[in-house]
Amino acid sequence: MSANWPSLNRSAQLLIERFMIDADALRVTVDRMENGVQLIDAGIDTPGGLEAGRRVAEICMAGLGSVSLTTGGAFQRWPLSVHVHTSHPVASCLGSQYAGWSLSHGEGKSAFHALGSGPGRSLAVKEPLFKELGYQDKSSQTCLILEVDKTPPLELTEKIIKDCQLSSATDLTLILTPTRSLAGTLQVVARVLEVALHKVHELKFPLDDLVDGAGSAPVPPPAADFVQAMGRTNDAILFGGRVQLYVNGSDEDARDLAERLPSSSSRDYGRPFAEIFKAYDYDFFQIDPMLFSPAEVVVTALKSGNSFHAGQLDQELLEVSFGGGK
Repeated sequence: MSANWPSLNRSAQLLIERFMIDADALRVTVDRMENGVQLIDAGIDTPGGLEAGRRVAEICMAGLGSVSLTTGGAFQRWPLSVHVHTSHPVASCLGSQYAGWSLSHGEGKSAFHALGSGPGRSLAVKEPLFKELGYQDKSSQTCLILEVDKTPPLELTEKIIKDCQLSSATDLTLILTPTRSLAGTLQVVARVLEVALHKVHELKFPLDDLVDGAGSAPVPPPAADFVQAMGRTNDAILFGGRVQLYVNGSDEDARDLAERLPSSSSRDYGRPFAEIFKAYDYDFFQIDPMLFSPAEVVVTALKSGNSFHAGQLDQELLEVSFGGGK
């Protein structure tokens, strides 16, 4: 495809500026690294919170999507849900929100590894995906979201600055959201639609035919252990995520997409994610990539007006993952 999108970075910048103005109210801190890179801590040494996570999720979608919180969802024992909508699903989800930029520095125990998400990806275009999308943004300022619990090394930030072709370190903002934090938990679950879009891409459905989309998922309680926290946020989508996509094309193609999209179509479906991860010796790349998708989907073919439903929510597995309690 040849993307003719608005500037993802300029769209996101307005939200970043508002985020910093409201830093105290959001219980996040804004600081500068030695080289001038702007750091926003949304959960490492600060409380952060659900609203901080909601705002981070909208920044991650480059300002082209809306993220909201509601109660009274499909799961009585877990009433808080996050809802995501965008009329620019490919741009906001794949062009920005997808955590596709692999960033690392050093070796051994001191090594730093992270996956970068957010509009900065569209400046560096280090992923083959951008060649397929036919898009590269131009901007003098940018932002990346890193799901980490420590500050990245200066050397890595210098590499990001160079790859994004920024003239100054002060033009780069990094938002840090550890998975174990409230903000980190929320912003990961807010990827429910992005996860669906990524699988749509893996299934070779024409991205040009994606017109609009929305999704929701229950917000899990944060977990003290990183693997459990990662497991819960994944399971919120795998067992509790719902997505509706509006597409062009034939009924046959829409029906086929609906049938292949839910997480239950994967060979690895049936256990909490943390158990699957452990069974594969914590090697993420051994897990069936078709697992990462919402539990339930609706695909609406706009030409005919027909909708195709597939998958189902899994209350039992969600309870096992979230920890139940009394």
